[in-house]
Amino acid sequence: MNVKNVNTFWRKPMTTVASILLLGCLFSASSYAETVRLSEPVAVTDTSETFGSIIDETLQKVDLGSLSKQPSKHAEKPFIVETKIAKVCQKKGCFFIAQDGDTIMRVSFKDYGFFIPSDTAGRTVTLAGELVKKELSEEQAAHYRADLQLDSDIVKAGEVYEIVASGIRIPKA
Repeated sequence: MNVKNVNTFWRKPMTTVASILLLGCLFSASSYAETVRLSEPVAVTDTSETFGSIIDETLQKVDLGSLSKQPSKHAEKPFIVETKIAKVCQKKGCFFIAQDGDTIMRVSFKDYGFFIPSDTAGRTVTLAGELVKKELSEEQAAHYRADLQLDSDIVKAGEVYEIVASGIRIPKA
């Protein structure tokens, strides 16, 4: 076997091995979603990070159920609520679905001024905000469902109340 034949003999298997390794790396990387983190916290402790504004602890504390059952009583009045993050926008972390038992509510951020990390679903957070009434179009509802990567109709068109948060404290994982 001369040198030319040896190079040809090894070139094809090595190309195949390299291709298999490259494909393996690509498939394994695509199976892990990257965390999107577009805002830096305004405060950090050993146990939590706060995004947006520092939470005013003197505000009235309410629960998600009360906000949902009596929205007009709480509309446009600042409050604090402790709630679980059920689902986070996976594109930017620009909103999330809050859940307390069977009660769910969309939470956005004041003036689109900050975002939360996209890997915070499942954590119980404390937020300061106000309840606002909105008219949600079918197009907006579909857009939100896509950002949340939801197939269900958890986000529906029509008149809705949502929380506009000015600050949110998220426990560290």
